[in-house]
Amino acid sequence: MLFQSSIRKELARSFGATLVVLVTIVMTIVLIRTLGQASRGSISPQDVMLFMAFSALGRLPTILTLSLFIAMVSTLSRMYRDSEMVVWFTSGQGLTGFLRPLFRFAWPVLLVITLMALFVWPWANQQTKDMQSRYEQRGDLDRVAPGQFQESSGGNRVFFIDRDLAGGQASNNVFIAATEKGKNSVTTARSGRVETQGDTQFVMLSNGQRLENVIGQSALKISDFEEYGTKTGSSGSLSESEPEAKLLSTRALAKVPTRSNLSELAWRVGLALSAINFVILAVALASVNPRGGRSGNMIFVLLTFVVYNNLLNLGQSWIFVGLISFSNFLLALHGGVLLLGLGWLLKRQYNWVFRPAARLHRPPPDVRVHGSPS
Repeated sequence: MLFQSSIRKELARSFGATLVVLVTIVMTIVLIRTLGQASRGSISPQDVMLFMAFSALGRLPTILTLSLFIAMVSTLSRMYRDSEMVVWFTSGQGLTGFLRPLFRFAWPVLLVITLMALFVWPWANQQTKDMQSRYEQRGDLDRVAPGQFQESSGGNRVFFIDRDLAGGQASNNVFIAATEKGKNSVTTARSGRVETQGDTQFVMLSNGQRLENVIGQSALKISDFEEYGTKTGSSGSLSESEPEAKLLSTRALAKVPTRSNLSELAWRVGLALSAINFVILAVALASVNPRGGRSGNMIFVLLTFVVYNNLLNLGQSWIFVGLISFSNFLLALHGGVLLLGLGWLLKRQYNWVFRPAARLHRPPPDVRVHGSPS
């Protein structure tokens, strides 16, 4: 009981500290990337915080896996460095005896990783995709901000208004430059208002002037008007298209086993299986020389995580192009890592030494000493 409780307490402290550090780093990276997308017009500036939250939820399974892996390795390495392992070994506890307390501590985290990979990941992707689609497919007038020149969604018009009136449905000092049907036109007006007829929006301008000319000709047509209406486009509706595999639920991926769906399913299932394998690898890798530094072992641990994670992403692309099947990939990668981790653990448990076979040496030739004749 003392053995398990002492390990779990230290694991909890190490896991919490590691998780806070990794979440801070990831959130900083996500913030920079999200602000860049907002500045390019990919997402609404008002949705930056919400977009960050959904992006962080999608990355949380990987963060939890890495935090758990680092916490276990650092805890066991500290026990080696402080010679606590010698005490546990002499009391009858072997390396395999550490698996039970580690899994008792890790099973809630492993459950959260599995649920988030299978269910939260596609939901978060769908939410971010919907926010981007709504912002990209908003109407031309929804893009206009007072005091700024704004291009329309089709790129053939430029709008400018001085300020909004009546809740954004009317404005003063309107400027519209357009290129349509082989003509350039510039329309200015003292005021304008928005009218919607069905799915189509119209801008009704009052007390203005319109300059129009045919492209390639010098003739210019100037007209004054008291009221003029121009179509700005549809009010904006989400287009329906075939959803991406990462947006589909896990149940939908399993019901339609195409290559794209199976590759995404292998990645989600692989997140859960890799988290289990990392618990075993942590025991096998947590060996440190008390007289040496701890940085070398930690670098090797991080390298192991990166290689395993990259193989998971690489296998996803292999399934997509048909180089390997879904079941063979799961068996080869995760089953192979499981056997490698258990074999490494047993080798250290029983101090197995692998030596090359002894070479066959030919007997040395007989050496005869010939004396001088008497």
